[in-house]
Amino acid sequence: MASSKGKIITIVGSGLIGRSWAMVFLSGGYKVKIYDNQPGQASRAIAEIKKQVEELQEAGMLRGNLNASNQLSLLSSHDDLSEALEGAFFVQECVFEELEAKKSVFQAVENHVGEDVILSSSTSCLMPSNVFSLVQKRTRCIISHPVNPPYYVRLVELVPHPETLPVVMDKAYELMSEVGQAPVRIRKEIDGFALNRVQYAIIAECWRLVKDGVISVKDIDLVMSEGLGMRYAFIGPFETMHLNAPEGLEDYLKRYREGMKRVLSSFGPVPEFDGEAATRINKEICELIPNDQEHLSARRERRDQLLMGLAKLKK
Repeated sequence: MASSKGKIITIVGSGLIGRSWAMVFLSGGYKVKIYDNQPGQASRAIAEIKKQVEELQEAGMLRGNLNASNQLSLLSSHDDLSEALEGAFFVQECVFEELEAKKSVFQAVENHVGEDVILSSSTSCLMPSNVFSLVQKRTRCIISHPVNPPYYVRLVELVPHPETLPVVMDKAYELMSEVGQAPVRIRKEIDGFALNRVQYAIIAECWRLVKDGVISVKDIDLVMSEGLGMRYAFIGPFETMHLNAPEGLEDYLKRYREGMKRVLSSFGPVPEFDGEAATRINKEICELIPNDQEHLSARRERRDQLLMGLAKLKK
């Protein structure tokens, strides 16, 4: 991709994800315009971004080659959609996860941009064919699903609409790579994409184990954080299998395929995630981390600090 100097990316929606996307794109030297349909919200987002960027610089964790002041000089807020979209080559939608809201946003956006502007949604589970159903030119539409918070967790799932041109996928992949994210290509739309399908599979089995009295909430979380998560922070399940047998993946399958099939066949049905089990599991987690804002905010801050440290270590 050509130099980012002078190139404009518009963020539609100034919530947590929108602000984090703005920080990511600023780190790559792009001009970023933030739009929100609630008057004053975009300017308040700017103040929050300024605070975070300056704190990151102080901690030595600011991404990109520009200092905080230079990055912030590229940022502007807008209450008028047409003004926010003027000059943009890439639009990242970040409104709340509701299909009708996203559909109407893209219908409005398309009226203010040229046909070559890429339209990208941050949706975590809505299908591209639904999100972009009101867009006339769907060949330039794509899902760019980040992991929360995108500034610290680099993965981005790129999911095409059935009509999306390969060149649009390529440009989005190049942009995300350039600004320091780790994009992956989902080859066709599927409910939940890849990350949430894997995440929900883990959540479901963890839920079943706690519900059936096999293990506590505290201990199943340790199974992930001090067990699987330790290696999955650096390598995925296929490399894990490949490395966990003397002669690689084929050897691993010879040794463990029957055991894997036996264990997998013992899994129960999809949990309902409600009723007595939900009450009990909620009680357990709230005994570990009370659900008032003070405790949750402190725990989220701890999470982000640890993610920053892990990102630094991986780099």
